[in-house]
Formats: sequence, C-alpha cells, structure tokens
Amino acid sequence: MKKDLQFAVLGGGSWATAIVKMLTENSDQVYWYMRNEDAINHIKTQKHNPNYLSSVEFHTEKLNLTSSIDIAVKHSDVLIFAIPSAFLNSELSNLTTSLKDKIIFSAIKGIVPETGLIVGEHFHEKYDIPFENIGVITGPCHAEEVALERLSYLTIACADKSKAQLVAKHLSSEYIKTKISDDIIGTEYAAMLKNIYAIAAGIAHGLGYGDNFQSVLMSNAIREMKRFIKRVHHMKRNINNSAYLGDLLVTGYSVFSRNRMFGNMIGKGYTVKSAMMEMSMVAEGYYATKSAYQLNQKHKKKSKTPIMNAVYEILYENKNAKVVFQKLTDKLD
Repeated sequence: MKKDLQFAVLGGGSWATAIVKMLTENSDQVYWYMRNEDAINHIKTQKHNPNYLSSVEFHTEKLNLTSSIDIAVKHSDVLIFAIPSAFLNSELSNLTTSLKDKIIFSAIKGIVPETGLIVGEHFHEKYDIPFENIGVITGPCHAEEVALERLSYLTIACADKSKAQLVAKHLSSEYIKTKISDDIIGTEYAAMLKNIYAIAAGIAHGLGYGDNFQSVLMSNAIREMKRFIKRVHHMKRNINNSAYLGDLLVTGYSVFSRNRMFGNMIGKGYTVKSAMMEMSMVAEGYYATKSAYQLNQKHKKKSKTPIMNAVYEILYENKNAKVVFQKLTDKLD
C-alpha cells in the first residue's frame, strides 16, 4: 500500500462536511463529491457549505469539488461514503468507474433498503470488494460538535489493521481522537441500531416520559443491541466500548440527534410523513427500523427485541405510540 493515498468524500450532508473538515487538517488535497452544483459554487466562492455546518470555513485550495461521482472515484484511492443509506443505491447506479482496488470506508449509519444489507456487506456482495478493503467510521461523534471543534472520538474499523490505522491518522487532530477495531460488521450494525433506539428515546420524550424511564430504556437498548449483533455476527467484543454503548448514548440523548428529534415529533403526534417533511435532514433510523426488524424475523431463533418491535409498530403499522409504549414499559427491567 502506497504512503500518499488520495482521499475522496462522497456526500454533501453534515457528516460528509465534518469528514472533509477532518481530512483537510491532515491532507493537501481532498476530492469532495456532491450532487448540488449550487452548493459547490457557493463553497468555492464563500468557503463554506451553505446547507450544512455553515460555520465551517474551508481552505478551498485543498478541495477538488465535483458533481461527478466518476471523477471523485477515478482520481482517489480511499473513498469515504457519507451518503444517506436510502440514496446510496441510486447514487452508485450513476457510477461507471470501477471500484476495483479502491479502499472503501462507510460513514453511513444505516441499511441499504434495496438489499437489506449494511453498507460494508452491500459493497462486498454487489461489487465484489474484499472485506480487507472495506472499513467503517463510527462514533460516538456528532458532526455539529466537529464543526465546533469540541473534543470528539471516532472508531475506525477494518479487517486490515494497516488500513484502519491509515484512515485514523488522516482523521485525527487536536479535537479528534481515534481508535481502531477489527469488528467491521459489529460496529456497523451498532451504528445502524443506535438510530432505532434514538427514535425510541425521542418518542418517549415526546410522550412525556422522564429521565428515569429514559435511563431504563437505554439500559435495555444496549442489551438488545448486544443480542442482535451477536446473532448476526458472533465474535468476541465488549459492547460497553465507545463504538457501541458510547455511540448509543450520544445518539439517544443529544440535542443534535436527528433520530431522537424525529422520534420526539412522532411522540408529540406528528405523522411519519409530516415529521419527515419538517426535518431538513434524513433520519436514518426510519429506514433502519424496517430492515433490522425484517432481518430479525428471518432468523429461526429471533433475538428478543421489544424496543425495536415497538418502534416498528409505530412507524410501519401506524399503531398508537402511547399505547405501544405503555405495553413496552412492562417488557423492560
């Protein structure tokens, strides 16, 4: 593996913007793909993303901005995908450049709806990318706090330790601390599941439940996460590590959490459609809930997932949130 690798970030949202900010701290050039031509022109002239994390000022001489996914992929060695999972398949359908020999890291916290796979598995099965060339970037870390340069932590997971270390090095700074992991499947499932539990936390808050119940909900959520991940990918892991429990807590409690915000609106009586229309950002947990629920139902011996089931019933079966959570409280301990 050559030392000076070219990085590309694919996506134009808040997390993509935060990752570009991190990379430009350590790289001379970063390719940045986004579809929005107006946003690209704005960044070139005004040095900030007009739609997300507008307080971040970029050194534009370090950016190769493009609205062509082919250009970004062709000229880069390491591709960091930060496109919402619901739109990843359609974005990749525009790609004509080969992904062969590319190192792919996912900063996406969700499941690809068309395949029901987490992003790493999607690239492995659909594009024949070996797992040693696939990695995951996970928290606990909110893009908004990266913009403010508040101390944050990232976990970089890859089967190839050297590639994990390489990406960790390029993302590290005075305000970003990194650690590496070889649990690529487990960390990615955790990053997806915590969004579902954050929606549950938001629904509870919207319904008027207090901090005492929230603590019980989060305690049960981490155990539910452990059971689910163990079922889909059994290996030795400490579920209390930051990539699992830490990411769950920050997503479940933070005011920056779009999934908690979405759940809060549902708890207050918004329909799913009206809540999604009012939010300017995608709540990954909405799509993840259906995929994770269906995945669990396929197993002969299903994991015990009362919280996930409750969120699914509210979002996809249009059941009354108050009634569902009243029943849920009897299933928690």
